[in-house]
Amino acid sequence: MTRSGIRAAVFFFNPNIHPAEEYIRRRDEVLFYAAKHGADILPSRYDPDQWDEAVKGLETEPEGGARCRVCFDGRLEESARKAAESGIKVFATTLGISRRKNLDEVNAAGVRAASKYPTTEYWAINWRKGPGTRRMHEISKEENFYRQNYCGCRHSIPS
Repeated sequence: MTRSGIRAAVFFFNPNIHPAEEYIRRRDEVLFYAAKHGADILPSRYDPDQWDEAVKGLETEPEGGARCRVCFDGRLEESARKAAESGIKVFATTLGISRRKNLDEVNAAGVRAASKYPTTEYWAINWRKGPGTRRMHEISKEENFYRQNYCGCRHSIPS
């Protein structure tokens, strides 16, 4: 239970992350932090082939383009499905905190995903406003989080 009284659950669903070692590193860090704070951990799967198929033909799209929108839609739809299946009424995503992501597109994907599951709603919050970004940096520093320099997909790896 968080200080706000919200029972938190973590669903790490990122089939876009490449290579597998990067996926494992990010997943393990999130799951360690979730366990440390008593959050429920919902099982997920890693299926990069399914993600590759979903973005086929969009490989050369620029970061923030159509490939990212397909990625947001797929990941948030799976999150909405898992939330509904688990009896979770409200879900959110950490995608929106990243300055590399278009918050309006992330939130639109969340709303579209939630609309398919009537028992679940998407919490479209701007974590970048007010103290959100500052708090994110404080926690990241306190926890010594691994900070990657690309979103995760093979097409966004810096050269």
